[in-house]
Amino acid sequence: MNFINPKTDYAFKKIFGSAESKDILISFLNALIYDGNPTIEDLDIINPNLPPKIEGLKDTYLDVKAKLNNGTLVIIEMQVLNVQSFGKRVLFNAAKTYAFQLQKGEGYRMLKPVIALTLTDFEMFPHRHSFTSRFVYREVSDGYVYPENDIELVFIELPKFTKDIEQLETITDKWIYFIKSARSLDQVPTNMDNIPELHRAFEIANQANLSRDELEDFERREMFIYDQQGAVALGREEGMQQGIQQGREEEKRTIAEKLIPQMDDEAIAATTGLNLETVRELREEIQ
Repeated sequence: MNFINPKTDYAFKKIFGSAESKDILISFLNALIYDGNPTIEDLDIINPNLPPKIEGLKDTYLDVKAKLNNGTLVIIEMQVLNVQSFGKRVLFNAAKTYAFQLQKGEGYRMLKPVIALTLTDFEMFPHRHSFTSRFVYREVSDGYVYPENDIELVFIELPKFTKDIEQLETITDKWIYFIKSARSLDQVPTNMDNIPELHRAFEIANQANLSRDELEDFERREMFIYDQQGAVALGREEGMQQGIQQGREEEKRTIAEKLIPQMDDEAIAATTGLNLETVRELREEIQ
């Protein structure tokens, strides 16, 4: 068997946000938000349809939204690119979802909690070891939780999850492994196949169950994401090299400034590697 990559936007939406995904999404959210406890008994998927093909593949993410049986709204997002100000976007989307609940004339008491669950294919918080992070409003000095703590941000950083198949113990482990590694599997692992919702997720992700058009679209989106990841990595590498080069130039200038009282311009240029014009400009600045 070959499976589509759940980390791509369209595949993620198909597995977790389509009309047939209700039980799958309940199991997934209970695992990632409630540590595998059956807290969520029922939910409604908001707009449970795949979006139309996106011209030019400009979008790199799609939200899955659900309303739990207690009224809580959950936004689920799979993000593969570490784009600028991504953390602000997560907070903005959560706040917007919270505020937009109210219709004209409704009071604040009608507001329901919002949970923003974000899975990232990059390290969001490099100084934290845990692959799971939860943020709520707390008092700074003693950690007291704000009474109306209606917005919660939950992050799952996939690169920090390093368990192999044999090490999977909890349903949380197994769902995260599915997201991270399904694309590289050629069969459903035996220690995951006994969970009905996971089995169904693998069925949806099985390429054999997809049409030719769906497969072509998935492949195009996956290739687009890989290209974007490559472009981001290249840009960072070039930026680092530029930074190193700038640091070297500053070091050369510092050395040259110290040599100016002792040597002529030609000798300083030969010693530091700076061009003669730069050395002359430095001498004029100092004198």
